[in-house]
Amino acid sequence: MRMKLKEIAALIDGRLSGNGNIVIQGVGSLSEARKGEITFLASPRYRHEVSKTNASAIIIGEEAELPGIPSIRTKNPYLAFAKVMNALVSPKRLLTGIHETSIIGKGVKLGKDVAIGAYVVIGNGAAIGDRTLIFPGTYIGDRAVIGKDGLIYSNVTVREEVAIGDNVIIHPGAVIGSNGFGYASEKGKHHKIPQVGTVEIGNGVEIGANVTIDRATLGKTIIGEGTKIDNLVQIGHNVKVGKNCLIVSQVGISGSTVIGDNVTLAGQAGLVGHITVGDNSIVGAQAGVTKSVPANTTVSGYPAREHRKAQRMNAQLARLPKLYEEVKNLKEDMVKIRERIK
Repeated sequence: MRMKLKEIAALIDGRLSGNGNIVIQGVGSLSEARKGEITFLASPRYRHEVSKTNASAIIIGEEAELPGIPSIRTKNPYLAFAKVMNALVSPKRLLTGIHETSIIGKGVKLGKDVAIGAYVVIGNGAAIGDRTLIFPGTYIGDRAVIGKDGLIYSNVTVREEVAIGDNVIIHPGAVIGSNGFGYASEKGKHHKIPQVGTVEIGNGVEIGANVTIDRATLGKTIIGEGTKIDNLVQIGHNVKVGKNCLIVSQVGISGSTVIGDNVTLAGQAGLVGHITVGDNSIVGAQAGVTKSVPANTTVSGYPAREHRKAQRMNAQLARLPKLYEEVKNLKEDMVKIRERIK
């Protein structure tokens, strides 16, 4: 698709500087964009690359310095660039039709323009919404429901009776509805507790590669609308994740924990079970969360503490070797003083 620069400025509600009649027909990074393409600058760290870019125009922040080429100023250059990409780059339909090797059970309901790849297995009574694409090697269990405009990549497992909303993207290798880790122990033996609940995924959720979301022991494990989950995340049984959360790679959430809305869990954070993380909170990378976190709070470290307190403690820990030497020297001096007194 082709758009004039002034049309792009109107699309992203930005302030145009320069020739608005320039025709833009593509997008590119600062270092790789070519003539006829638009790029963006979201971080001052890459300001030095602006003078080298071959792009015909650039999207910049409201306070950024003018880069010397036609530009559009906006509050959020990254988000604005995403909107421009959606407008200029036509999405390709990556899969069409129903492959002859797929196995579709009894009573399955397929919406309009559903596409099913090779060796997909869909269990009895499942329902797939309009325009959803299911890539090769995926398994959809009995009575599972997947909404409209979904994108289910290869080798995904959606277990029985799981419910997935509209516009959900699930990347390769993810397992939705695996058994929760529940055992009752007696006399050194661990007896499995049946996991008879399910998983409910809200609209607009994206689930990364090799993510595991366990089904509830009873009731539902819930992932709220608009939440984005990175690769290699483990979410335990009966966890409830709110709306528009960001869960970064290798996070582990133990069973029955409740995550509020707009929460960010940074990489490798670990959360014990049966706690609550309040709305708008941030859990730092590699934090170990052992108790509930109030809303609008940032925590880090192990055990996780309020971030500024954790920073002060880390700074003090870094001084321990020097403090140890000082105490050692003081002890030696005290011994010498005692010898003199004697």
